[in-house]
Amino acid sequence: MTDSPASSSHDAAERAREMAASADTGGRQLTGYPKRLILLLAFAWSAFQLWIASPLPYMLGVGVFGATEARSIHLAFALVLAFLSYPAFKRSPKERVPLPDWAMALVAAFAAMYLYMFYDQLANRPGNPITQDVVVGILGLVLLLEGTRRALGPPLMIVAMVFLGYSLAGPYMPGMLAHRGVSFEALINHQWLTSQGVFGIALGVSTSFVFLFVLFGALLEKAGAGNYFIKVAFSMLGHYRGGPAKAAVVASGLTGLISGSSIANTVTTGTFTIPMMKKVGFSSTKAGAIEVGASVNGQIMPPVMGAAAFLMVEYVGIPYVDVIKHAFLPAVISYIALLYIVHLEAMKSGMSGLKSTNPPKPWLQKVLGFLTGLIGIMALAIGVYYGLGWLKPLLGDATPWGVGLLLAVVYILLLKLGSNYPPLEHDHPDSDITELPQTRPTVMVGLHFLLPVIVLVWCLMVERLSPGLSAFWATVMMVIIMLTQRPIDAFFRQEGQFGQAARAGVHDVWMGMVDGARNMVGIGIATATAGIIVGAVSQTGVGLVLADLVEQLSMGSLMLMLLLTAVLSLILGMGLPTTANYIVVSALLAPVIVQLGQQQGLLVPLIAVHLFVFYFGIMADVTPPVGLASFAAAAISGADPIRTGFQAFWYSLRTAALPFLFIFNTDLLLINVDLWHGILIFIVATLAMLIFAAATQGWFITRSRWYETVLLLVIAFTLFRPGYWQDKIVPPWQDLPPAQMAQALEQAGPGDNVRVAIDGIDDYGQPTHFVVEIPPVEGANGQEKLDNLGLMLREDGNKTLVDMVTWGSEAKELGFDLDQTITAVRLPADRFAKEWLWLPALGVLGLIIALQNRRRRKHAASREAATA
Repeated sequence: MTDSPASSSHDAAERAREMAASADTGGRQLTGYPKRLILLLAFAWSAFQLWIASPLPYMLGVGVFGATEARSIHLAFALVLAFLSYPAFKRSPKERVPLPDWAMALVAAFAAMYLYMFYDQLANRPGNPITQDVVVGILGLVLLLEGTRRALGPPLMIVAMVFLGYSLAGPYMPGMLAHRGVSFEALINHQWLTSQGVFGIALGVSTSFVFLFVLFGALLEKAGAGNYFIKVAFSMLGHYRGGPAKAAVVASGLTGLISGSSIANTVTTGTFTIPMMKKVGFSSTKAGAIEVGASVNGQIMPPVMGAAAFLMVEYVGIPYVDVIKHAFLPAVISYIALLYIVHLEAMKSGMSGLKSTNPPKPWLQKVLGFLTGLIGIMALAIGVYYGLGWLKPLLGDATPWGVGLLLAVVYILLLKLGSNYPPLEHDHPDSDITELPQTRPTVMVGLHFLLPVIVLVWCLMVERLSPGLSAFWATVMMVIIMLTQRPIDAFFRQEGQFGQAARAGVHDVWMGMVDGARNMVGIGIATATAGIIVGAVSQTGVGLVLADLVEQLSMGSLMLMLLLTAVLSLILGMGLPTTANYIVVSALLAPVIVQLGQQQGLLVPLIAVHLFVFYFGIMADVTPPVGLASFAAAAISGADPIRTGFQAFWYSLRTAALPFLFIFNTDLLLINVDLWHGILIFIVATLAMLIFAAATQGWFITRSRWYETVLLLVIAFTLFRPGYWQDKIVPPWQDLPPAQMAQALEQAGPGDNVRVAIDGIDDYGQPTHFVVEIPPVEGANGQEKLDNLGLMLREDGNKTLVDMVTWGSEAKELGFDLDQTITAVRLPADRFAKEWLWLPALGVLGLIIALQNRRRRKHAASREAATA
């Protein structure tokens, strides 16, 4: 007797959920006292994180923790839960916690809490650890590495051990890898007893920001928002060609807004979307690959970005709002392109969508309805923005209470509105869905889920609160909704049973807090272990060695350097979690790329390099043979995981192309771009990415011929980077003799930067060449501008040398120093706008459209003749 398709699909979904649980929350299935203890510890961890993020400790004057103390407690919770939740080996018991694991959990907690418990004593003996400190540090490092192996697998543990070994074995290393080495005590002190190693920036970001966003996402999911997002996406898109796949992309994007894990995202949405995709004609491999591509892209979607957004704030040194602004456009373009790829796949196979239950409307009415809704939302946003701006001076210190009351009124009104429609049901993935839910009732019944997201965005973007405090207020709103939505909804629907509804709300909050903490175990341990690698880099100077090594391997070519960085990110990403991979590669290579670009006259913004590293780190979740998201999707779809991985990688080529494009065209990151220019860039870049997607799929209006594919790639490149062709036609810079630097500053127009190439000696006595860009300087003439810059030059034969640099001046900050040689001075050349080059590209695109349209009509006519 064979299993039914429904039961086999259900088993596949269960396997995928087990895989995600094993990866994110541990593989143990405990009962009784140990289970209750783990749940209690997880809840306590979430409560602790909410406490330190809230203003309450400062208002009450109790429970105020310093940064290092909070990191210490944070890591203690993560290690205890790791040893209790993750078995040591596959054959280890999963129904109970063995005694050695209890012992390791307690010792690991003590070692992590050591900085909290003995903070004052350690502060009084900096750099002079006693024997007790060293013993605790050794135990802590060993147990952290073991916890890493259990929760995240051996690769990150092995990489960390290599860096620890390198720190100790410096004098015995060959050639350029050699360094003076560090003593055992100095290693333990640096890694465990200071904020330079394990308890460094990465763990600090996990403690202050990441936990709250992961908790917020877990609460939103537990409240029913995940199901709401999926239902809304299906109701809006399910009736189009390949509709379930398009709905999967949108649902995964919405889930990605709040989820930091691509594997969890794949399982959350994939258990429902993958079977639906197969029903409309997608193969198992392609259905799984589409879900993987959409779910992994969730990590590049602000505001959470798999914890990387918060790390970038610390590493790049720019506000969180700026990180979101720079990351937003590439993420949206990538998602739109994936929707288009799905559409092309449906076109190739002649698929249809599911049957819509929405009442039929003429196109004009649909467009007018969409525009009315859009204008209404914009008017509401403007009204809220200026309305609250008017309320603030009116209410003064009582503003938070006034805003809270306003939110409460809106929340109750939205629940009242939703109660007029049937409640959302959790559909089983195997249920035979032949008709889609209606859009209006589906949207209306869950609008209150958007309120916490609006609170989060408002606090971040308008109030400019810290990410941690913003997430705290959004989480408070989320908890209030979870506790009250069921009883209020029951009241409006006149269902009674308020006590049962209230108890269900309390249970949801409890489980959401527990899930949030358990989802954080891997991230907390990953950031702590990545701190070992960052600590070794700072203690040994290996970053400079790697810089020289990579520069030699790349032979001074920035493009080759970027390719090497991409490959390293992919290789490390096969074993390291996204967050740890980003920390390691950005710490090692980001400064090198910036420096190499500077030497070649390409001034690459640091945020562009960090986003480049991050994009290729998440690509590792897709890339065979190890891409975990591909394995999770394949477990649901029943396809081969390696084939699913290769197909997902092919779909994700657009995500791999974007980082190279925004390194060379920083307009895509909205750097130094005004509003209208930004809108134009969004439109053109989206069109370019759709053309690139069509080229990679070999299908545009109909099947493309090889020369059309080549032309489409050239058109996409031209739209993305018209400056490349412009530089070939007209040189970008007008060269002036170095002696005429003052004249160059005088000739520079408003907003023009002057580029200066410099030869000098670096901090290590090695010859160096780099380029600096001087922004506009105040002054009546060139010499006055040079003086205001803080720079004095002298002529030595036919050389122009830096004679003096004023301390604390702009010239000093730019990198000018005594006795450097100015080798070139360049002014921006007077040339046509690069955007004019879009016109010939669009002309060739029009020609391809005409050719393919003619071919499609010809094929259609021949098919009609054949059937006649």
